[in-house]
Amino acid sequence: MYVIIQPKPLAGGIDAVASKSMAHRLLILAAICPSATDIDCGTTSADIDATIACLEALGAHITRTRRGFRVSPIAADSSNTADHGSRPLLDCGESGSTLRFLLPVVCALGRKACLTGHGRLAQRPLSPLYEQICSHGCHLSQKGSFPLCASGQLQSGRYVFPGNISSQFVSGLLLAAPLLSERTKIFVEQPIQSAPYIRLTIDALATFGVRVRISEEIMRGSSYRCYAIDGKPHMSVPKAARVEGDWSNAAFWLAAGAIGGKPVTVRGLDLQSFQGDRMILAALARFGARIERRPHTVSVSGAQLWGQTFDVADFPDLVPPLAAVAAFAQGTTRLTHAGRLRLKESDRLVTVSEALSRLGVKAAITGDDDLVIEGSPALSGGIVDAANDHRIAMMAAIIAAYAQAATKICGAQCVAKSYPAFFDDFAALGGQVALHNREEV
Repeated sequence: MYVIIQPKPLAGGIDAVASKSMAHRLLILAAICPSATDIDCGTTSADIDATIACLEALGAHITRTRRGFRVSPIAADSSNTADHGSRPLLDCGESGSTLRFLLPVVCALGRKACLTGHGRLAQRPLSPLYEQICSHGCHLSQKGSFPLCASGQLQSGRYVFPGNISSQFVSGLLLAAPLLSERTKIFVEQPIQSAPYIRLTIDALATFGVRVRISEEIMRGSSYRCYAIDGKPHMSVPKAARVEGDWSNAAFWLAAGAIGGKPVTVRGLDLQSFQGDRMILAALARFGARIERRPHTVSVSGAQLWGQTFDVADFPDLVPPLAAVAAFAQGTTRLTHAGRLRLKESDRLVTVSEALSRLGVKAAITGDDDLVIEGSPALSGGIVDAANDHRIAMMAAIIAAYAQAATKICGAQCVAKSYPAFFDDFAALGGQVALHNREEV
C-alpha cells in the first residue's frame, strides 16, 4: 500500500491508542495469573495481536470484550514438560517485545516450545539474555535464526547484566520471575539505558500484587541496581487492569502541533506514566512549542522552533517525531547516542536520515550513533520508502502535512504494527491523505 499526502496542517483532537508496551506486560501477567483477568484496552495492533497469539499457543484463552480482553490463564499443568511431547510454535510477528518477554516466560513455565518471527526480528539482539537463560537451566537452539527452540526449566538465582543492554531483557526476566520457585535477583550495572521501561514492568507487576524489591549494590567495584522477586509470590487478579494511552504514538500528533500553528490535542494520556516517551513534552518545550496540560489530556501548539541537542539513549523511539520537528526548527538539531536505532524494524538511524533527505531536509549521521538535522522553513515533499518501519511512515506523514508539495509514502501499511488506524486519525485531524492498496510498478 502507498499513500499520497497533500500539504494541509493538522489541528483538533484525537484519542490516544492503547500503549502496546503496557498491553504486552498486562496480557502476559494475566496469562500466568491463577484466575481470569479482564483488561481494559481500547485498541489493538499487530504487535499486541502477536503477543495474544503466542499466549494462546501456550494454552491461555483470550477473548475480545467490549472494553478490551478477558484472559483465562495458561493451565497449571502446562508447565509439566513430561506430559507434553509437542512443541507449540509461537509466532512473534515482528515484535521484539513479544520475543524478548516471552522467551524467559516459556523457559520459566518449563515448556518445550519454538519461537519464530518475521522481518528483521531474527537479527535483533538476544545477547546477553540468551546466555543468561542457558546458564540457568535451559537449552536454546542457535540464536540468529528461526525457529528458536527452548527446553528445560529456568532456575531462580542471580542474573547479571551490563547497563547498556535492552531494558526488554530485564523486563522479560521480571515477568518470568513469579513462575520461579525461589527468589530471583536481577543485577543491572548502572547507568541503565531505558530504565523507565523497567519501571513500567514493575508497575505492571504491582497491578497483579507482585512486589519487586529494588536496592543498590556494589559488585567488583561497579554500581548495580538489583531487582528482587520472591519465589512463587501470590498473584492477585486486579480490580482494574487498564492499558494506558500510548505516548510513543501520541508523540507524532504532538509533534504536528509543534510544527503547525493550530493546537493538536491528544486525550487519554497518563501524565504520570512510566513510559519513557512521555519525555516528548519536555523535548517539544525545549524546541519552543507551547504545551498545555490538563487531566489525561495534552495540547501542543506551534511557535518559533529552535534546533536543540538531545541525548536519546533513554527514549530512542522518539527520534522519528523529534526529527520531524527538527526538520522545521531554525538551526541545527543533534540527536546523540541513537545507536540502538540500528536494531529496530529497519536500521532506523539510516532510514530516518534517508527519509528526511527525500523530503528536502539536510540530515547526516555523524560518528557511529548521532543524527544531525538542519532545519528548513520550506520542505519540498517527495517520495519516501517506509522501509517496513511503522515509525518511518508516521514521521514522513507528519512532515508531509507541512511540506510545499505532495508526498508519496511507499509501504505505508507497516503502520499496522503499532497503529492500524493511523491514517484514519490523520484524516480526522484534517490531513489530506489518499490510500492506494497496490504499489505502482
